[in-house]
Parts: sequence; structure tokens; C-alpha cells
Amino acid sequence: MEELAALRPGARITLLGHSYGSVVCARAAAGLPVAALVLYGSPGTGADRAADLRTDATVWAGRGAGDWVAGIPHARVPLLGGSELGFGTDPMDPAFGARRFDAGDGGHSDYLAPGSVSLRRLALIVDGREPGRA
Repeated sequence: MEELAALRPGARITLLGHSYGSVVCARAAAGLPVAALVLYGSPGTGADRAADLRTDATVWAGRGAGDWVAGIPHARVPLLGGSELGFGTDPMDPAFGARRFDAGDGGHSDYLAPGSVSLRRLALIVDGREPGRA
């Protein structure tokens, strides 16, 4: 991301993370030169709040009405040895603090379907425009 920012100074960079990719993007977000971080179809991020991601980026979250990820328990359970199981607070939970967007009615694999509500909303966020709230 830093090399991309150096190649295109002033370019708006948005980091998109779907499903478990949202976990990776959220954990890598601290200090990255991105304008927005978009978590969609996310099981969680490992953080309790968007502010815990230590990023200056606007954090967005969206989930399709038919996405099975909504049924995953959003918690963290401590394990022996100091590790944890689970991804914490649901990014769609208002307590997480992300800006939520309407991702339509699709399921977990439908976010990038041509003509879908979610694809249109993601494109608006990437372009720096307001996508519509969930």
C-alpha cells in the first residue's frame, strides 16, 4: 500500500476485505495510507471497536441480508496459553463504530455480482462518495 501511495501521490486508496479477508485487512490497517477500509461479509476483525484498528481511514461495514455470516457468534473466548478463539464484535454492530452501508439482499458470495446493490455501494465508497446507510 505504501508503494502504491508513493507511485500515485494524492490518489485515493480504499482497502476492501470480504469474509476472512476483512480480518486480514483490519489487522493490517494500522498506519496504512488508505482513505477507507471496507469490511463486507465480515465475521469480525479481532477488535472490539473500529477505533481499535488504529487507522485514520473511514471504516465501513456492510452485509447482505442473505449472508450466513450474520449467524456466526461474534465473541472472543480466551484459550490456554494466552491466545483467543473468535473475531470479537460484529462490524455491523453500532457499538463497533463503523459506518454501515446497505449491501442489498444477496448472500455471502454475491457482493461483487454484476448489477448488485452491494457492488454499486462498494464502487461509491471506492470513489469517495456516500453509498447509502444500512
